[in-house]
Amino acid sequence: MSALDDELDYQILTLLQKDGRMSFTEISKEINVAVSTIRHRYINLIEDGTLKIIGRVDPNKIGFNAYASILISVKPKSYMNTIFEALTKLPEISFLASVSGDFDIEANVMCRDMEHLNELIGEKIHVLEGVFDTKTNMYMKIYKFSQPDLELAKLSSKQNE
Repeated sequence: MSALDDELDYQILTLLQKDGRMSFTEISKEINVAVSTIRHRYINLIEDGTLKIIGRVDPNKIGFNAYASILISVKPKSYMNTIFEALTKLPEISFLASVSGDFDIEANVMCRDMEHLNELIGEKIHVLEGVFDTKTNMYMKIYKFSQPDLELAKLSSKQNE
């Protein structure tokens, strides 16, 4: 988060994490800064990619009842890029990353049910050339799902000064 100008950006981001629909007027009153300043900072945060306002839905409440992490082993490693390209196109995948350890890729997926999950793994993931092995961990109950605490980033940037 080194792209942040100063404390004001952190304050704006912290308020928007709590309520992404908070108006510029409400933000300006909360931190005692002109609305035009908030608007300008907000636009800059959006344009530089630091901030993206999205609606977060509860997967269980809209019919996604099979939420899982799929670990994928790739052999040979020369297939990594093509597998990532294919996986990014799958709408069931909500998080995709390269990882260290026994596996190469982690994909978090949201499926309607176990049948949908089995179809995804068997018909869309295992069929990709280079996918050697997978391990699926089901999320039984989610206890915390949140945005990062911006105070942690501030501490890190102060230590690097």
